[in-house]
Amino acid sequence: MKDKVFVVGDVHGQITMFKQLLGFWKPNEEQLILIGDLGDRGENPKDCFELAKELVEGHGAICLRGNHEEMLLNFMNNPKYSAATYEMNGGMVTIKTFLQTEAEKYDPVELAASMLAKVPWLKPFIESLPLTYEWEDYVFVHAGVDLTLDDWRDSRKRDYVWIREGFYDQPNHTGKTFVFGHTVTAMLHNEQYNTDIWQSGDGKIGIDGGAVYGGVIHGLVLDKNGIVDHYKIENKGYAFSEYLREGL
Repeated sequence: MKDKVFVVGDVHGQITMFKQLLGFWKPNEEQLILIGDLGDRGENPKDCFELAKELVEGHGAICLRGNHEEMLLNFMNNPKYSAATYEMNGGMVTIKTFLQTEAEKYDPVELAASMLAKVPWLKPFIESLPLTYEWEDYVFVHAGVDLTLDDWRDSRKRDYVWIREGFYDQPNHTGKTFVFGHTVTAMLHNEQYNTDIWQSGDGKIGIDGGAVYGGVIHGLVLDKNGIVDHYKIENKGYAFSEYLREGL
């Protein structure tokens, strides 16, 4: 067991930023944890999934399942039911990079069948991703847990990848520190341009800097006592103000 962890925030297809951030990771000293949402939108989701798989299988990284992995899995399993939601959340960018085709021209059932046939490793890879990872007094989770419950471990599976209210706006009396992504930190700070990490003061740390929207991708190094280092890569190719007009 390593003495430190290196946690990467939501990537969303930003492969160049992802690789730049990993340049700060010390594999011999730090357990790598990816907080989820590898694809959908961004520069190249396919490359992000492939790199994550390599890191998991070759370097023992922990990659958590995010809501976008969940939507991709639902799309492959039940495209008729899930296609509209997945497309609305940027999923066609992921499909295009894997299949190298104009996804909008094809029926969702055809696209899902093509994904299963041409990328046979993807579905089992997503199915293998854990919803949480505990280390020392930390819980790493994509979206959060239900802190209105007596025991956070009774949270629904959906909560781990989708929850917002009921988690970040609730007091944390669990004795655990939750490190999470999913909700862009500008929303948590309630300051439109503040994409820095968010700390609640009672054991919640948000690290989704809105990388794909012109924000940043965060890399947080933690030991058992707290934050050791903090790295971030800025996205200079998309104005964060454009995302704000779309709405947080």
